[in-house]
Amino acid sequence: MKTYFRLLSYAQPIGRFLTPFLLTSLLASVFGVLNFTLLIPLLDVLFDKVDPVELQKLLSQPAPTLSLENSPIDVFRYYFARFFQEHGKIGALRFVCSVVVLSVILNNLFKYLSVRQMETFKARMVARLREKVFTKAIRLHLGFFSNERKGNLIARILTDVQEVENSIANSLSAASKEFFLLVAYIVALFKISANLTFFALLVIPVSGGFIAMLVRRMKRDAQSGQQRLSGILSLLDETFGGMRVVKGFNAESFITRKFQVENEGYRQSVRSLANRRELASPFSEAMGVTVVALILLYGGSLVLNNQSDLSASDFITFIAIFSQVTRPAKEISNAFSGSQRGIASGERVLELIDTVPAIQDKPNATELTGFQRNIEVKNVSFAYQADRPVLKGVNFTLEKGKTIALVGASGGGKSTIADLIPRFYDPAAGQILIDGVDLRDCTTQSLRNLMGIVTQESILFNDTVFNNIAFGSEATEQEVIRAAQIANAHDFIMAQPEGYQTVIGDRGGRLSGGQRQRISIARAVLKNPPILILDEATSALDTESEKLVQEALTRLMANRTSLVIAHRLSTIQHADEILVVQNGEIVERGTHQDLLGLDEGFYRRLTV
Repeated sequence: MKTYFRLLSYAQPIGRFLTPFLLTSLLASVFGVLNFTLLIPLLDVLFDKVDPVELQKLLSQPAPTLSLENSPIDVFRYYFARFFQEHGKIGALRFVCSVVVLSVILNNLFKYLSVRQMETFKARMVARLREKVFTKAIRLHLGFFSNERKGNLIARILTDVQEVENSIANSLSAASKEFFLLVAYIVALFKISANLTFFALLVIPVSGGFIAMLVRRMKRDAQSGQQRLSGILSLLDETFGGMRVVKGFNAESFITRKFQVENEGYRQSVRSLANRRELASPFSEAMGVTVVALILLYGGSLVLNNQSDLSASDFITFIAIFSQVTRPAKEISNAFSGSQRGIASGERVLELIDTVPAIQDKPNATELTGFQRNIEVKNVSFAYQADRPVLKGVNFTLEKGKTIALVGASGGGKSTIADLIPRFYDPAAGQILIDGVDLRDCTTQSLRNLMGIVTQESILFNDTVFNNIAFGSEATEQEVIRAAQIANAHDFIMAQPEGYQTVIGDRGGRLSGGQRQRISIARAVLKNPPILILDEATSALDTESEKLVQEALTRLMANRTSLVIAHRLSTIQHADEILVVQNGEIVERGTHQDLLGLDEGFYRRLTV
């Protein structure tokens, strides 16, 4: 229940919605039960069972008003007696029918108002929950996304939150609204006959125990189903994102088999959950009908043998009301059984919300307002897994306005160094300082505001060229065009069908690799950062595209502090210092000419 109430808390202030909802639900229940209690005087009139002595007794008293002492039934009985006395049976019949119609109208009016309140409540709760989980997800550290499948994250934000709406909010509506109706029915039953009501309610504990057993098993099925669904979404994301590889390796059958396994697992979980959920309804209904039959047998024999003070109209009304008791009882049991899927989904959503980011700002962290001197990497070690160090005792200093290049074999740790500078990760040992301030002592936002990053893979969005360049800023059209010109991108952009307003497709798929990279560079130019991190920005390009991109990078790097990772040594020959990284350590350092002068040097072998 802790998960249940925590999910509901996202609709705060709850009282703003629940108070009118509970009030209108209560009134709807009162008028709903009143419709059935009006059967007694109606049947008495039809069967000519109205007692004149009883009527005279009622009329001898002052006219009652609605209060704690006088229920609506008491008021109705008094005015029924007056109509019967003044207008006869036909007048009393008209009076009863008019009251029934008015009661039905009020019952449905309050039902509608309660549903409106609940829909507002659900919409607010789900919107705030989805916003909370998305906001938390995008603020988690980069390492979290390296270990988590994207499909699983999407499932939590979309399908799990939707399941919370379908199950949790609906169960609250059913449980509260039907609870009022159930209580109202039981009160009416006790008023007609306490003995018969005690006998009839024996069915509730039996049904309750059976349903409780179902609920425990349904929760396990619901958790399994949501895990399977997230697996399907992950597979879809990976398949559609890597369709070139799937087609290129004729792997359609392989992927289809993987999908069939996940889909079959999901089908079995959903089927098992549905089988148990649907079992609750027929069981409770069968129990209800059995008890009604026993009441007919027991109570009917008492009425027929004149062994009870129940009149025939009382007994018929009792049966009619009790036949309705099973419906709210069934709805409540279905609500609790159905909520298990929502609780399982809610736990997955709350697990993501409760995830603590590994990278957090310290209290009163320093705000960096600019870059003045240098970046110092002091004896830094790092490992993605505790037993597999990636960096071991790395030391270097990047002075303002200088360029340092990192070269070496793949897997040596170059990109890891580049990820530590903007604090995507924290070092396991050692420290990184910017102008003498440890990165862990300054705010990540102010740190990353000083940096522009261009990676080997151009990360673009399915939006216009303009919006991709202006990403995250409020840049004007002239500023965007100027950035594109510096990045050698303006000409090919203007050649597009709609110029800067051309939509470039998923991940920029309508552009060539060189064009995508130049848009990424234009985005970095627009940001105008004092520090640049270039991670193999030209390695995936053909010679012509590389030349254009390299020209753009040269302009971008002018008068800036740069950390460059490159496989093609032609792109970093003019760096102020080159660091050769091998197995997580800097094994050589110096200028291009210095390193070429080392006869047995690793850098010299790279140039051969």
